[in-house]
Amino acid sequence: MKVLNTFEYLEKTLKERIMFLDGAMGTMVQRLKLQESDFRGTEFSKWKKDLKGNNDLLTLTKPDAIYGIHRQYLEAGADMIETNTFSSTSIAQLDYAMEKYAYRLNKEGAALAKRACQDVAKATGIPRFVCGAIGPTNRTCSISPSVENPAFRNVTFDELVEAYAEQTRGLLDGGADILLVETIFDTLNAKAALYAIDVVMGDDKRPKVPIFISGTIVDQSGRTLSGQTGEAFVTSLSHANPVAIGLNCALGAPQMKPFIQNISRFSDAHIICYPNAGLPNAMGQYDESPATMAKNVEPFAKEGLVTIVGGCCGTTPDHIKAIADMCRQYKPRVKPAKKEEKMILSGLEILRVDENTGFVNVGERCNVAGSRKFCRHILKGEYEEALVIARSQVENGAQVVDVNFDEGLLDGKAAMTRFLNLISSDPDCARVPIMVDSSNFAVIEAGLRCAQGKCIVNSISLKEGEEDFLRKARTVKRFGAAVVVMAFDEQGQAAEAKRKVEICTRSYRLLVDKIGFNPQDIIFDPNILTIATGMEEHNNYGVEFIEACREIKRTLPGAKISGGVSNLSFAFRGMDKVREAMHSVFLYHAVKAGMDMGIVNAGFLTVYDDIPKDLLKLCEDALWNRDSEVTEKLLDYAKAHSKDAKKDEDLEEWRSWPVTQRITHSLVKGIMKHVVEDTEEARLDKVKYPRALNVIEGPLMDGMNVVGDLFGKGKMFLPQVIRSARVMKKAVAHLVEYIKIEKEEDRLLNGNKEVKGNGTIIMATVKGDVHDIGKNICCVVLGCNNYNVVDLGVMVPCDKIIKAAIEHKADVIGLSGLITPSLEEMVIVAKECEKVGLKLPIMIGGATTSKMHTAVKIAPQYSSPVIYVLDASRGVPVVANLLNDATREDFTADIREEYDEMREEYYEGLEERHLLPLERARQRKMKIDFVKNPPAPKPTFLGTKIFKNYPLEKLLERVDWNPFFQVFQLRGRYPNRGFPKIFDDEQVGKEAKRLYDDAQVMLKEILSKKLLVAKGMIGFYPAQSSGDDILIYADESRQKVVATFHGLRQQMEKDTDEPYYCLSDFIAPKESKIPDYLGMFAVSTGFGCDKLVEKYEKDHDDYSSIMVKALADRFAEAFAEVLHEEVRKKEWGYASKETLSSADMFAVRYQGIRPAPGYPSQPDHTEKSTMWKLGKIAEDTDIILTDSLAMDPPSSVSGLYFGHEQSKYFAVGKIDKEQIKDYAARKNMPVLEVEKWLGTILAYDT
Repeated sequence: MKVLNTFEYLEKTLKERIMFLDGAMGTMVQRLKLQESDFRGTEFSKWKKDLKGNNDLLTLTKPDAIYGIHRQYLEAGADMIETNTFSSTSIAQLDYAMEKYAYRLNKEGAALAKRACQDVAKATGIPRFVCGAIGPTNRTCSISPSVENPAFRNVTFDELVEAYAEQTRGLLDGGADILLVETIFDTLNAKAALYAIDVVMGDDKRPKVPIFISGTIVDQSGRTLSGQTGEAFVTSLSHANPVAIGLNCALGAPQMKPFIQNISRFSDAHIICYPNAGLPNAMGQYDESPATMAKNVEPFAKEGLVTIVGGCCGTTPDHIKAIADMCRQYKPRVKPAKKEEKMILSGLEILRVDENTGFVNVGERCNVAGSRKFCRHILKGEYEEALVIARSQVENGAQVVDVNFDEGLLDGKAAMTRFLNLISSDPDCARVPIMVDSSNFAVIEAGLRCAQGKCIVNSISLKEGEEDFLRKARTVKRFGAAVVVMAFDEQGQAAEAKRKVEICTRSYRLLVDKIGFNPQDIIFDPNILTIATGMEEHNNYGVEFIEACREIKRTLPGAKISGGVSNLSFAFRGMDKVREAMHSVFLYHAVKAGMDMGIVNAGFLTVYDDIPKDLLKLCEDALWNRDSEVTEKLLDYAKAHSKDAKKDEDLEEWRSWPVTQRITHSLVKGIMKHVVEDTEEARLDKVKYPRALNVIEGPLMDGMNVVGDLFGKGKMFLPQVIRSARVMKKAVAHLVEYIKIEKEEDRLLNGNKEVKGNGTIIMATVKGDVHDIGKNICCVVLGCNNYNVVDLGVMVPCDKIIKAAIEHKADVIGLSGLITPSLEEMVIVAKECEKVGLKLPIMIGGATTSKMHTAVKIAPQYSSPVIYVLDASRGVPVVANLLNDATREDFTADIREEYDEMREEYYEGLEERHLLPLERARQRKMKIDFVKNPPAPKPTFLGTKIFKNYPLEKLLERVDWNPFFQVFQLRGRYPNRGFPKIFDDEQVGKEAKRLYDDAQVMLKEILSKKLLVAKGMIGFYPAQSSGDDILIYADESRQKVVATFHGLRQQMEKDTDEPYYCLSDFIAPKESKIPDYLGMFAVSTGFGCDKLVEKYEKDHDDYSSIMVKALADRFAEAFAEVLHEEVRKKEWGYASKETLSSADMFAVRYQGIRPAPGYPSQPDHTEKSTMWKLGKIAEDTDIILTDSLAMDPPSSVSGLYFGHEQSKYFAVGKIDKEQIKDYAARKNMPVLEVEKWLGTILAYDT
């Protein structure tokens, strides 16, 4: 019999359907009501310890009972069952003195489950799989069991590896098909399990088996017990390349859903989820019935979040059957493409390192060689004091903390272990990734054994040859860390750019090609060497480093560049002012050349623009090797300015400046000392600043704008910006009390018991982002303008934002974010708001946001207004316009129009936008459930209906005048945009009114003399979709196809999980056997227009000629709008109760669409030929098609009618040659002809 390849079967099946895991073993064992004697059996009847509660032991003492439970789950619909080995490690079995039985428990547990799977597979013909259950043990490697000693651990990484290796061997020897590392509350324990699995596979030369990983989020904070976010958890373990990753235990399905959503968005693996049967009651029992749990799990499947579903605590075979029956109808989550385009590191939270991150600051002060103070504390055993230095580094902006204990008097391994254990107990420090730094690889290994996150190893090199290099690299990869590679080989350290690049290239090829290292996790240190030492051969080291950076970035894709910045200025030890300037000049240029990160003291930098011009020139000359005497000049400068070598904040010269300049100086320099007194001085100047709020809006915001400009130009770095933010916060905090007093005075002055608010605003910094200064300022400003502001704080998940908006009956939602991942989170918030039906405007703000991103990425996800707000001072006018009934419509329409133009401009500018292969785009089509969401009912007639002379008077109220004014290039500016407010516009209003009056005169003549004639038709036909095409049938028997409308599918890759649309998606497929219908129409109001144009042109009256054509066009669009309304309400009748205004219709707020061939949803004009032939349009209406397939008369409109409630307009966008060939074959047209008609959307040159 052929052996089943588990990897291949899982990948194939998980593309086709959701698979199911079993439920709780413990719940079923409890139902057996076993006694101590049952657990002991015969073999352990005289065991010295009580054994009741050791459920894993029942594999040996009650095998039939365990087999029965396995079988019940399989017969309930489980595709895979877990072995009864959750606690079958030697560590967990210590509680029962049964550690020596660990291997046997696992082997026999797997064999028992295997027998059940084989028996049921034989009976049903469906393969079933054994998941070897690997639990977390009852000890934690990241958390101290002792409050008094946070560095203490009751288990080591190596002890866990040994125990897990034994368990893994037992499970595999017993026949486990899959290894499931589950219920992970401490990621470091799981890393030990994955390390052990890798060791067993490698050492025993066993064939690999699929690995599933399942973590446990302990509460609504969204973190594991050891403090990691879901994203950090995934990042820390992704090196194991799990087939599936997800969550189980602790929570019921509703509580677990937002965290599964996050993991589903973040991981490219399959998603596994097995929640508890609700939350436990007061007695610790689970009350959720099978039907209720299935209903709660259904959204996971319906929304495409999961591929494997099961149950945890409290679940039974009945629960699994109910879940399987409910979820079987839904397609599994589409597995995304592998995500290797960026480096992602993690501590308790993640750090993305890509082109959007900017320079990553690696804090250098936790290095015994880099900080005398740190070294002194460590040598004295003062680890708590040393931890304060680490915390300070993070507070000052370090995004990674470098930790090094290379000191002759230290036991490096012991010191590294103790300090990293201590760091993991401090959430502020543990938040960021660790750089484990040592020249002794054994010390590095000790550090890796203590880091639950994905850290950086610093460093390895080719110094000892390739064999040593690859051995160390494999170890680093096994731990899942990124690695710094020094530009060092067997010949020594590289100093020249050419040799730096040669060594880095050789290292890169070894790492990537020989051991499969992810290029994104390779960081090269091309050696920042000391310049201006007085030795000529050192003078060009800065230039060599920068040139090497450029070449590495050009030739080694994905690789990052780092270095120890302080090395550069080592020749000027003790001359801090010179060193600070050298570092800032170096970083300014090195970052531009491609340097991604560096080990630098965040407090040891100055602002590039603030470097005195004479010192700046010296530093530039030193870096670029422009002056052979620059060393002496720098020494002379340092000597001449020795009195000024101390920090800027100790200088008092700037204290004589005007108060506004002093405030700006404090903000730019990050000086806390004087900001309160300066802020108070400004507040007391009632002439300039009548209210405390004016100080925020004036000098404080002006100062922060300077900071923002410097940061944007690369002349300030993130740590300096963070210090500036702290100064700003202190100043704002001082003013808040005065602002409250002023508000109270306003209340008393008004004689009101309470000042009525202008509206309620929900403000939140989105999930994953802790930055709040801009949001807080915006909250203060809005509050001072009498808005009720509900500030949700930072790291706010989207469900909390939505809940607050509903509870507080909010009028506007404000989203803030400073880091790049916040942009993606804002998109998610907009989508979720749309999903729950919110209609509130959303304001977008924060340092990383932009108007373009808002227009392109966020606004399309939400049907209500989404508005970018540049800074806190702009929030008030935006909110005022949004909440003013008189201005809202025009204000939002103006924004919407502007954003539409920006999107068009953006997409036109994407020269090489990636296209999804056609088959993958089809797999990700819009999948309407036509059973739950049936098509529109049968129209009142099939065939066509002709309108020979439709009264123009009936069209008047549906005329949209805005395009009419645009023909004459008249456009009002907000708030006077649009008809009729355009008449009030200062610039064009007078001319617009005159134009409109002239048009009314012409209209009156057209109507009274019947100078224009309206003709048209509508038609309805039985239809079904077939792939990307729509088949039209002769009659309701649906046997004879009389026409086919061919569709084009979107291929431009999307950053969201939005479907790839084609018009055929909105018609029920042929195989569904659900009857559906398609309508079409063609109308014209251009009959007679040519005569009028000819008359006016004879009289040289171009004004009237243009006007009559514009009016005929407006009538044609109005005719199409009126007929579509009649179709929806009467002729097709699927929206018979619709009541919409003209404005609603112009805004397309009705059910159904009427796309036209040649327009974005179907850019192919040749599809008109099918319409004209099918409906005999030319014969019945006199509207003809020209050779170029334009309609004649020109004032004509045509299209198809789609009635389904989920149909929507979209733009096909660019498509590739594969789809062109496929489309040409379906249409039976030459490829060259298709390319001619679709030239504007081709993503390739012809």
